[in-house]
Amino acid sequence: MRDVKDTVSVPVARVVKRSREPAVVQTLRSAVAATLAYVVALRLSSESAPLTAPLTALLVVQVTLYSTLTTSIRRVNAVVAGVLVAIGFSELVGLTWWSLGLIILASLVVGRIVRVSEFVPEVAISAMLVLGVTEVASTALDRVLETVIGAVVGLLFNFLFVPPLWIGTAGESIDGLSRRMRQLLLRVGEGLTSPVSVEHAASRLHEARRLDHDISEVDAALRQAEDSLRFNPRVKEGLLNRVVLRTGLDTLEICTVVLRVLARTLTDLAKARREEPLFPPEEGAALENLLGHVADAIVSFSVLVTTQVSESAEMAESRLAEDLAAAAADREYVAQLLLAGVRRHPRQWQLHGAILTEIDRILDELNIENRSTRLLEELDRATREQRERHPRLAAARQWARDILARRGRAS
Repeated sequence: MRDVKDTVSVPVARVVKRSREPAVVQTLRSAVAATLAYVVALRLSSESAPLTAPLTALLVVQVTLYSTLTTSIRRVNAVVAGVLVAIGFSELVGLTWWSLGLIILASLVVGRIVRVSEFVPEVAISAMLVLGVTEVASTALDRVLETVIGAVVGLLFNFLFVPPLWIGTAGESIDGLSRRMRQLLLRVGEGLTSPVSVEHAASRLHEARRLDHDISEVDAALRQAEDSLRFNPRVKEGLLNRVVLRTGLDTLEICTVVLRVLARTLTDLAKARREEPLFPPEEGAALENLLGHVADAIVSFSVLVTTQVSESAEMAESRLAEDLAAAAADREYVAQLLLAGVRRHPRQWQLHGAILTEIDRILDELNIENRSTRLLEELDRATREQRERHPRLAAARQWARDILARRGRAS
């Protein structure tokens, strides 16, 4: 009976997990919003098939409320700019091959001037569609109206049905990156007491280089999570969440770069010692153990960064402290062994020193005190930038805080 339940629960869990993916959510929300925009446009527009409205809603409704708002403003600006260009040309010239070229050129230039970003081609498209009809004024008005309808419906849809937060998705991406880094560190530490071919060492270097692509994917997921926190009424500490995740990814990115350098150092060592072990048995075993603790510390750090509950965060911080302490102790032991080995055989001593330096850099990046200091600095910087970017909003918030403080003292 238990096997049957497990067999059924696994597909259900997969369906539930897939239904929360950004692509699925985006598809469903866009389809519903576009349909609603078409229904509204049928009642308000004189066109028999006002397809511009659902098209606008389809492009406007994004996964996050912030991106929806910014997209709708740019799209409406693009359409209005294109309509105005078409009206101006219709008064001067008709539709010929050379006037079409001029209107496209003028529309693209105007699109750059009004800063509609990815909707620059929409300016030219709107101008051509309006210029190609006989009743320019009525068509232009209907196109602007349908665009506004689509944008308004898209905005209202996201305000009434607030998009989900994508912090969990970004956290899963960060956790996956840290675990890939851990596996690579463990593979780098394997076989240090035996001869390692240059090809084998170089393959680890290529794996480390491929982590750059993983960083890009995690950064994209994090940007989406950051957008989902902006203007979201369900979020109370959006700035703190954004800074915690962003600084965590920055730390892992630095560790990825250092890991690539470490793999490069071991590759150079393999080239110099083709027919012999990279390290004597005791040194190699100690270094492998050290890399294992560093790998565990990276995963513990990602858990600390992505944990939202305070109790779980305390447990993650405690686990990270234990991993860092174990790595620091192993580091000192490895340093003594490498120093003794270099004194006996000073070959490639600089590579031994480079390995320790790279491990020190990773441990320093993962250090809890350094993490706290960097987090406070980023919070101060982000808060200062917000005040400078929106001084009136900052003044209004300060005014509201002062009123609440006075009421609290009075009561």
